[in-house]
Amino acid sequence: MARRATLRASDADRDQIIDRLHRASTEGRLAVRELEQRVAAALRARTFAELDATVSDLPGGRLGERRSTPRRAVQTVQEHPALLLVVIPVALAALATLVVITVLWSMLALVLFLLGHRRRAWRGSWTYTARHRFGPVHGARGGHWS
Repeated sequence: MARRATLRASDADRDQIIDRLHRASTEGRLAVRELEQRVAAALRARTFAELDATVSDLPGGRLGERRSTPRRAVQTVQEHPALLLVVIPVALAALATLVVITVLWSMLALVLFLLGHRRRAWRGSWTYTARHRFGPVHGARGGHWS
């Protein structure tokens, strides 16, 4: 670990430490004045040892250390594998229901469109023919359509 302490830190490493300092301040672990001093020290730090010194008394370990505990979702699945036997079928049923509803609405819309189009086509062709053969429906020529 002595080798890590002498490695130079990047801007991203400094940003992580500054974020951690801000979180500690919002948790009430650091006063505003102390936060300002530590942020300034983190910005001046060139090595990991200098960065680690700014957060050494805060909980959470050093920069770059990984958590040893798995995430809560992974723990839940590991503790209750039968949960997958419920979640997967429910998700598949919801997806199937969505597909069926979408298909039925699409078919209904298509049928209504075709019926409306056929009615308009029949009515439109008859009125077009009647107007051209016999003149206007209530026209001035004296013809009456009732």
